[in-house]
Amino acid sequence: MSHTKRVESSAFQLTVLGTRGSAAVSRADCMYFGGNTSCYMVQAGDETIFLDAGSGLLLAPTAFRKTPVILISHYHLDHIQGLGMYSRLAQKGLETVLYLPACDAEQGKTLIDGIFSPPYWPLSLSEYAGTLSIRPFPDKLTIGEVVVDTLHGNHPGDSLVIKLQYRDRTLVYATDYEACEPDFTNLVEFVYGADLVLFDGQYTEEEYQSKIGFGHSSYVAGMELVIRGQVKRMLIVHHDPQSTDRELRRREELIQDHRIHFAREGETVSI
Repeated sequence: MSHTKRVESSAFQLTVLGTRGSAAVSRADCMYFGGNTSCYMVQAGDETIFLDAGSGLLLAPTAFRKTPVILISHYHLDHIQGLGMYSRLAQKGLETVLYLPACDAEQGKTLIDGIFSPPYWPLSLSEYAGTLSIRPFPDKLTIGEVVVDTLHGNHPGDSLVIKLQYRDRTLVYATDYEACEPDFTNLVEFVYGADLVLFDGQYTEEEYQSKIGFGHSSYVAGMELVIRGQVKRMLIVHHDPQSTDRELRRREELIQDHRIHFAREGETVSI
């Protein structure tokens, strides 16, 4: 699958590379919505920004007009596992910028090397032939014309909700987030009026009752966020590995709201 189509200088769009949560799956009954874990490619004019680096990163192109930036929401394996196999990192002369939630760049490097190093991985990411620039993820950041803002979410070990503003449009990435007050009211304020929100709707409301404290939400909470936050469009993301295509289609039909649908691997959305 190729995602190298040229983007106009004023375009703002998102491509879903991986939307599965917790673990990648390859069963026949999960092919429509996709089996790769969290990774989304955002193109804003000449800028390319990846939201998380799950196994979906393996579907990403490697050639860009400007150095691409990867923003990591948190360190759980399903959100970073694609880094070790992303071929751009192995290409000499190519730089990739990686922002990690950490106190400083050295701490971030220590944390990521603790995962990608022997005996768990053949070598550290810093030993790859390409140049990986690891930086601490600040509360606010500017990438070209893109203004990045963050909000601490409600997830075991913490997770960042990431807002991208490009010209007059807004995208919010709220994965691995459990909708509980007062955090949910803060999220409503953070996303208010957004053009597109990616929201963790891993569970049904019934499933959620036995998963309280796991750090994920129901799609019903996503519906509430659309209404309270005046969100123009929402993609439900972080599909449970046990949720089949049939089940996700059923949930989508139950919502009956043209503003909301379940993210499908490979789709591109204009913002």
